[in-house]
Amino acid sequence: MANIEKKILIVEDEPDLLKILADKFSNEGFGVTTAGDGEEGLTAIAKDKPDVILLDIIMPRLDGMSMLKKMRQEPANKDIPVIILTNLADSDAVVSSLEHGVFDYLIKTDWQLAEVVNKVKRRLHMN
Repeated sequence: MANIEKKILIVEDEPDLLKILADKFSNEGFGVTTAGDGEEGLTAIAKDKPDVILLDIIMPRLDGMSMLKKMRQEPANKDIPVIILTNLADSDAVVSSLEHGVFDYLIKTDWQLAEVVNKVKRRLHMN
């Protein structure tokens, strides 16, 4: 039986980081969709139904927490795992994100690419 490709949505407003993450997950066999802000992220969720979302917090137009709250209002999106990737080390933001069903919260300066991939794979029971 062939493996079914898992879909990941990466919502990040820093183009270089977005490309690095997208390339890495693509190389790991994921179907990758990207968005540069929360508005694009919500559109991508509706269109592509990702299996997991990597979400930045501080973004233009619609920030990550607002996107998270809006997406969780849709019953079909309540169980999509979300991993926050942010520079924001604010404990209130961590608590708020966890209250909205975030699987993990990673500070951008504290993680390595392989760690993010492993967390996603572990959450999707791929390893």
